Amino acid sequence: MELRQAKRSAAKIKCALQGPSGSGKTYSSLLLASGLQPDWTRIAIIDTENHSADLYSHLGNYNVLTLDKPFSPERYIDAIELCEKAQMDVVIIDSISHEWEGAGGILEVHGNMVGNSFTNWSKLTPRHNALIQKLLQCPVHIIGTIRTKQDYVLSEKNGKMVPEKVGLKGVTRDGLDYEFTIVFDLDIKHNATASKDRTGLFGDKPQFVINANTGIRIKNWCSNDNEKEEILQQIKSARTVEELRRVYLSYPLYQKQLEELFIERNKELQETVKEQ
Repeated sequence: MELRQAKRSAAKIKCALQGPSGSGKTYSSLLLASGLQPDWTRIAIIDTENHSADLYSHLGNYNVLTLDKPFSPERYIDAIELCEKAQMDVVIIDSISHEWEGAGGILEVHGNMVGNSFTNWSKLTPRHNALIQKLLQCPVHIIGTIRTKQDYVLSEKNGKMVPEKVGLKGVTRDGLDYEFTIVFDLDIKHNATASKDRTGLFGDKPQFVINANTGIRIKNWCSNDNEKEEILQQIKSARTVEELRRVYLSYPLYQKQLEELFIERNKELQETVKEQ
């Protein structure tokens, strides 16, 4: 047991992508993962979607772990631990929904149990919660995809009203999405919006298409404390205006945040030149 100062650099992102079939959850997850870790060999995807993960092998040499039924919480946990032992940096779970509504998942097991329904839930809930705790405590980046129940709405296209597929409630136990740091909702056109965002990077922002840069932004957020400390040290140790300028140009995300420190150090260096 140790008391330490809070640092985001110790955090590993727990991100969920939820949307209807065809919204691009698997593809988007892989692109996001490549931003978190550009070395594809350090990315693993736990595939419950009938080998759909192999469809995007042209993106890079990522690893695939096929998880067949029964989709019990314990089998998910075993799969995650296997990825940990293989020293993966990013683990994609595609999808988490099978643990709840798939063959051998929580709902099917509950439906086959005899006796009091409420008492049976008291036996199954700890198993489901064990998977949640594994996701939260796993020392790697986790990206989970969640299917949403589908419905159709009429929308206008080229002057005609046509049915369009939309996603509704996520196929998982209520509240699971709240366990994640970020939850992206994808529509059938692959546009993403953040329905939950504890990073402040994507909340209340216009919809966008997830790509590798999305992962890079999240990675920078996770490592912000160490990176900022390093920049501060570089500012202090700069011995010439040109050297300070190189530091300034190397970190565009921090230029406005540390502008006063750059200006102050620049004045100090110019005064040193005058004295010489």
